[in-house]
Amino acid sequence: MTLKYTISPDKRIRLLKQLIEKKGFVRVIEVHNGLSAIIAQEMQITKNGDIVEFDAFWESSLTDSASKGMPDAEIVGHDSRLLTINEILNVTSKPMIVDGDTGGSPAQFEYFVRRLERLGVSAIVIEDKVFPKRNSLDATAKQTMEDPSIFAQKIERGNEVKTNKDFMIIARIESLISGTGLEDAIRRAEMYIEAGADGILIHSKKDNPKDVLTFAKEYEKLCDKLGKRPYLVCIPTTYNLITDEELAKNGFNIIIHANHLLRAAHKAMKKTIETILLYDRNFEAEAYCSPITEIFEDVGFIRIKEQDRKYMKEQRLWVIIPAAGEDVSFKCPKSLIKIHGKTILEYQLETIRKAGLNNVAVVRGYKKEMFNEYAFDGVKFYDNENYKEKHSLYSLLKAKDSMNNGFILIFSDIIFNESIIKSLMECRGDIVLVVDNSYQYHKHEIDKKLDLVVSKTKHKPYHRSLIPTSTVEIVKIGKNINKDEADYEFIGIAYFSPKGAEILKKVYEDCKKNHKGKFHEAESFEKAAITDIIQEIIDRGFTVNGMEVYKGWMEIHSLKDIQIAEKEIRYIRRIKRGG
Repeated sequence: MTLKYTISPDKRIRLLKQLIEKKGFVRVIEVHNGLSAIIAQEMQITKNGDIVEFDAFWESSLTDSASKGMPDAEIVGHDSRLLTINEILNVTSKPMIVDGDTGGSPAQFEYFVRRLERLGVSAIVIEDKVFPKRNSLDATAKQTMEDPSIFAQKIERGNEVKTNKDFMIIARIESLISGTGLEDAIRRAEMYIEAGADGILIHSKKDNPKDVLTFAKEYEKLCDKLGKRPYLVCIPTTYNLITDEELAKNGFNIIIHANHLLRAAHKAMKKTIETILLYDRNFEAEAYCSPITEIFEDVGFIRIKEQDRKYMKEQRLWVIIPAAGEDVSFKCPKSLIKIHGKTILEYQLETIRKAGLNNVAVVRGYKKEMFNEYAFDGVKFYDNENYKEKHSLYSLLKAKDSMNNGFILIFSDIIFNESIIKSLMECRGDIVLVVDNSYQYHKHEIDKKLDLVVSKTKHKPYHRSLIPTSTVEIVKIGKNINKDEADYEFIGIAYFSPKGAEILKKVYEDCKKNHKGKFHEAESFEKAAITDIIQEIIDRGFTVNGMEVYKGWMEIHSLKDIQIAEKEIRYIRRIKRGG
């Protein structure tokens, strides 16, 4: 079952009339289960520059019965029909017309109308034959017509019990089927219109539309005489050389293709079985079959897998915040700098949890006892006692036990919004850094060394894009890159998949064991920054991607930054309060 489509029953009921009034006529296709309905819902073609699709569904008694292995003789009861109807409505948003056969007894019809309304069905068609009816296209069956006055009473009783004025009762006239002729059909149409029918369906089993088109002309005259015109409906199953457009020009408002999806499936199933038996294998039958992945997509299985993957990632993924370093500009760890009454870490935790993540590890060092003054519920702490001698890379690897299922790295001195984290979790690379190119437009104002990034493909300076995020491959990262060479700034947020985390740990252990002397921009491996190991990973041939953003974050580097952040937070809170 797909959850793609959502519509309330009342809105769906109204939709059929709205479409007819807007377009003049609607195309309707038969569906007999959830899968056929999803296909009919989504199928579109482009014709002469316009999108063409079916507007509504026909829930046919013939195809519903046949799909259950039953004959079309009102053997399948209302309860079973309602199950099929509900199955179709659950996975679609287009309006539905139900083939109600004769409607059963007047009392049965009343209850059926109420139950269809509650589900959101837009219309029911009932035919003026005696219960139990026989299928109209069966040339050998005796077609016994109902007394039109009795049938008209059934229409009246259905109108009396319906609660939604937009729910329609359509009378199907079988005079051309039974052989009683045009005059009888027009007489019956008049009685049914006077009884309150919302539409008249004229049916024929001839292979040309002459009788149907003649009825349509006489129908217009009748409606002029009565001063009202219910919708005119047809089912061109046998007279199928005439187009929908031609039928619409002749006054038909609802055109129903009544059994084609089941018939197509029936033929394909027979051919597939025959082919497998003939060749003693199923390879040749593939030509008659849709790929299983296409079915998965249509019924929502791919979406469930994506949601499961996202849910599992949210439940298992850790966020690691290295917060051990000392900044002489502040008298406390940067994580504990207060902005508008809350610490940076409190802002970070709030945003992380808005993004659906709950597992957070913080690596402490400088004045680590200060963290105990706050109630950071659910946070796991690691300690870097050697924070003066061993820098951010060492701090990060202190939390290696929290890396096994992948992790998100967040520097301790930034505040950001949850959209960045949500977008990052949707990226598919093993190592993805969040990068921002906006520094290029104010680099003359920057008073600190940034973690700059050079991409494989030079950034094109478009200020706006319809694509919310895109990724680039990174070839160089560090503080000593020339600002005119760099494309982006690394903002201090990154994603490592389980494979990415494993790459990080292996490269780290190898360098720890074997590297001597200067390590990229650090004077030694012991004093390496996180950006140094990222460059090492790139140099070893692993792909590191960058996810582009241009807003939604801010680094706290100085007292001036705190003032700016406080101003922005006050503004955001005022907007949320409606002030």
